[in-house]
Amino acid sequence: MSADRTTSARPSRRGRLLAAAAVLPLLAGALGACGYGSQAKEGDNTSSPAPKGKKLSVDEVKIGYFPNLTHATALVGDQEGILQKELGGTKLTSAAFNAGPSEIEALNSRSIDIGWIGPSPAINGFAKSDGQALRIIGGSASGGVKLVVNPKKIKTLDDVKGKKIATPQLGNTQDVAFLHWIAEQGWKVDAESGKGDVSVVRTDNKVTPDAYKSGSIDGAWVPEPTASKLVAEGGKVLLDEGTLWPDKKFVITNLIVSQSFLDEHPDVVEAVLRGSVKTNQWIKDNPDKAKAAANAALKKLSGKALPPEVLDPAWKSIEITDDPLAATLNTEAEHAVKAGLLEEPDLKGIYDLGPLNKVLKAEGKPEVDDAGLSAK
Repeated sequence: MSADRTTSARPSRRGRLLAAAAVLPLLAGALGACGYGSQAKEGDNTSSPAPKGKKLSVDEVKIGYFPNLTHATALVGDQEGILQKELGGTKLTSAAFNAGPSEIEALNSRSIDIGWIGPSPAINGFAKSDGQALRIIGGSASGGVKLVVNPKKIKTLDDVKGKKIATPQLGNTQDVAFLHWIAEQGWKVDAESGKGDVSVVRTDNKVTPDAYKSGSIDGAWVPEPTASKLVAEGGKVLLDEGTLWPDKKFVITNLIVSQSFLDEHPDVVEAVLRGSVKTNQWIKDNPDKAKAAANAALKKLSGKALPPEVLDPAWKSIEITDDPLAATLNTEAEHAVKAGLLEEPDLKGIYDLGPLNKVLKAEGKPEVDDAGLSAK
């Protein structure tokens, strides 16, 4: 798909339905990466003590994210107070979401202003609003997605044919990736039903481990920490999705903002981005402390911390990054189109990386690229 494409076909009824399905993300116990055992309620709000310092252009900024490890920037930045520190006297309020559509709805209704979210809901939120609802303003995480299988039933990649493999949801990021991989093998599967040379079973990641233990699925193409949970149950990693991408990098979590909030409060957006960049650096400088902080945040949000046998390998497989890896988002959209799960979108303007690059320059870090998908 060309980055300069300026037209897109009006979606058919089937296309609209499938595009709506594609909005569905990595559920938090399931997308955009997904948390294990999450019990957080949609839109649950938490807020830190009264902030200190000078207020910015708004009294309060509301952020959203999922209670899962691929949202480590938000988890750690909120837990450790790094985000709030950059906001000074402007109060930070956070809301936990278990699904991308709910977070996009919250962004559209201005229940939140800024959110961490997976690529599929970001693409769909942008496309369905004709490019008016949101902008991707930063990166957060790469990687952390694996094909884990029952080693008694599947010993090689060729053995996947004829088996039942779970993905988190129809049209979500992992579902698209698996369908694309299946096509690359020369196998055929009906994307909508999941039936064909491989049975694609759409299963909420919260129940995927139980489905694996019961034998109702033979494996799963899932994000962390669900992949490590399956390994803890005796599964084997047959393929790390990172090996399919250049430099083993692909976007799994973006940072988005509503277009109206970006226009009205650029100083607040810049402060959140500064907090995000500083959080990411703190995570890299203090990996053990950061892992503990993320798990403490998960426990606070879901009531259940991840056990070490799940937390440790899951944490290692996720790369925290300021770079939104724009070229890979474009490729993921192309994969969804090829799979028949998305009408070809016009992604021109989905990125506004000016504020992030300003922050990165001030921190002495290299600027990041928008892959030609900026409005400017």
